[in-house]
Amino acid sequence: MEQKLDTELLKLLVCPLSRAALEYDAERAELRCSESGLAYPVRDGIPVLLPEEARQIDSDINSDDVQPAGDSLAAS
Repeated sequence: MEQKLDTELLKLLVCPLSRAALEYDAERAELRCSESGLAYPVRDGIPVLLPEEARQIDSDINSDDVQPAGDSLAAS
């Protein structure tokens, strides 16, 4: 299920481990960090930025499906 997040919020969020920018994958409802290789879940529209809740990013995911955090994902 695709979720939308507030664009302004996404601009502020960074990976808690690497401090790198996050990319939002709406299809998987997660925020991804290519630098740390982790994907953080988004539950009920709330990003869960806890490393123990993150999963390792699979190498088979097409990066074209992921949008940078600030790209036209404003909540309606």
